[in-house]
Amino acid sequence: MERIAARYDKTWCLAEVDIFADLSAAEMDAIAAAAPMRTYAAGELLYSPHNPVELLFILKRGRVRIFRVSAEGRALTTAMISPGTIFGDMVLLGQHMYDNFAEALDEAVVCVMSREDVQRFLLSDPRIAARITTMLGLRLAEMERRLSDTVFKSVPQRLAATLVTLAGSQRRLGVGPKASTVTFTHEQIAALVGTSRETATKILGDLSDRGLIRLARGRIALLDPVAIEAEAGD
Repeated sequence: MERIAARYDKTWCLAEVDIFADLSAAEMDAIAAAAPMRTYAAGELLYSPHNPVELLFILKRGRVRIFRVSAEGRALTTAMISPGTIFGDMVLLGQHMYDNFAEALDEAVVCVMSREDVQRFLLSDPRIAARITTMLGLRLAEMERRLSDTVFKSVPQRLAATLVTLAGSQRRLGVGPKASTVTFTHEQIAALVGTSRETATKILGDLSDRGLIRLARGRIALLDPVAIEAEAGD
């Protein structure tokens, strides 16, 4: 159930977010006042086609998966949102989420801004607007890569590519006991790859038997990242 993350300082959610890199304390305070914090439990939907909201989310803690569901019921992950990133539906930003789901993979803490406040505080500032444009371009490229992988790669190749991508993201964020450890369950990996949990477990077991990864509860250690990248077929 959604609840307010009142235990944090009001500017905590904006700290170390790239688009706010060089703002003054007064500017940060003004944006923070317009962006209240909320938390979502692991597995909870922040939005869905059945519950669309015109909001911009700034993720501070946790991980969020953006995905779509086909008419046949197949889920396709289009983005993995990590802390320090913005996401959501903003016509002003060229983003539309009406066909998308956003699911918290862990307990997620976000700041939330309305359309009016996005225009007032973000798009009206050339520094922030330019960074948002760059970020959206990178996200579009990532979505196109994921769609291409779904069409042209096998499930084992997609799973290997996902492990490499996740390990790189966690390394940049300093998450996990080792740079090459991915803190995802088999079920979460399956959802990201677009396959069943049973298939994901079988492929992970094969990689483990070959000495490329080590499996533990909720963790996957990449013992040979170079070999796993080769498995991705890039």
